[in-house]
Amino acid sequence: MPLSFLYRLKHVQLPVRVVEPEEIRHVSVLLATGLIEAEITNLKPRAPYVPSRLATVIGITESGHAELAKMGEMAAPARTSMQFSRAFRLM
Repeated sequence: MPLSFLYRLKHVQLPVRVVEPEEIRHVSVLLATGLIEAEITNLKPRAPYVPSRLATVIGITESGHAELAKMGEMAAPARTSMQFSRAFRLM
């Protein structure tokens, strides 16, 4: 769910890169609703099975923080495939 993904974003250092197609869809929804600031780019395929899209989440907007406040505290976030843009580490 996009709101669960927003909650996970709250707990990582931004900016962060997202490569999984399902997570990119979450980024797209959150970006369209104004809850995050992000860039989604199409990549030129270099090999089979390489993701063709990349999203970089830059930050959570004031509206996003307000939505997080409404949600309250949830269970600990699950592991994700998000990568830190500086070190490109998997979480």
